[in-house]
Amino acid sequence: MRNGRVLVSHGATAVVQEDNEAQLIRCLARRRTGRAVCGDLVRFSLPQPSEGVIEEILPRRNTLSRTNYRGQARPLAANIDSLMIVLAPEPTPDAELIDRYLVLAHSLALDPVLLLNKIDLLDDAAAAAAALLGDWQNLGIPVHPLSAQDGAGLAALQQRLRGQTAILLGQSGVGKSSLINALIPDLPARTQALSETSGQGRHTTTETTLYPLATGGAMMDSPGIRILRLAHLTPDDLEAGFSEFEPFIPECRFRNCRHLDETGCAVAAAVESGQISPRRLASYRALLRERDALQP
Repeated sequence: MRNGRVLVSHGATAVVQEDNEAQLIRCLARRRTGRAVCGDLVRFSLPQPSEGVIEEILPRRNTLSRTNYRGQARPLAANIDSLMIVLAPEPTPDAELIDRYLVLAHSLALDPVLLLNKIDLLDDAAAAAAALLGDWQNLGIPVHPLSAQDGAGLAALQQRLRGQTAILLGQSGVGKSSLINALIPDLPARTQALSETSGQGRHTTTETTLYPLATGGAMMDSPGIRILRLAHLTPDDLEAGFSEFEPFIPECRFRNCRHLDETGCAVAAAVESGQISPRRLASYRALLRERDALQP
């Protein structure tokens, strides 16, 4: 029996890299093992030189999922150490989407990092970053400024990634692809190798994919998380993802207050007094209402 890690998965088919080996192996999962996802650690047999069989998916430390339009949770990746959110001065950050990424990170017990890309576009980087990141910086979320264009901050990011498996998320246009290309100079060759091994051709690039980094660690790219539903999380999970609510929740008039339109809501009162961002409360309410709408 051999040990490996799933780099990309297409239903019952996965591309696995064997531990300490460069070769990629197309593997089929047995029905009893279930579907393997990007980042899974697996044990596999090799009945044929070019095709293996996944015999066991080892226990996951965590599983990143998103809810589909039917309200069902779909696992996308596993065994993640860090969640990195790419944003930029242009396009204007999608604040609600970034809030959703942060809730997702909290639900997985991961510390998120904001990667502020395109700092070469900022005249006064410090002032502009403060205006851009206000709500999130006030919550103590670390910010890593960089430029995929001119390489600023990339060496420090590579150092941060050593020994970590990070997933990279971000809205369209923030330069996520440029950043991945800067971190993985041989990306076209790797993508071609994955496509040839999986037999999926161009469809390989639409799935969450893991790339081991030459400088240490690994990066997951997940193009499919630009729209993120979190209806598989409980209301308590959603609430916990907004840490600034915590001091006020015990003061709510009703123990089961959902902070929507209840009388005596201390979280809403904190917004009125300027202690909580009204935009953040609106993000939380949007998530909760979406969850309610997608529940069977």
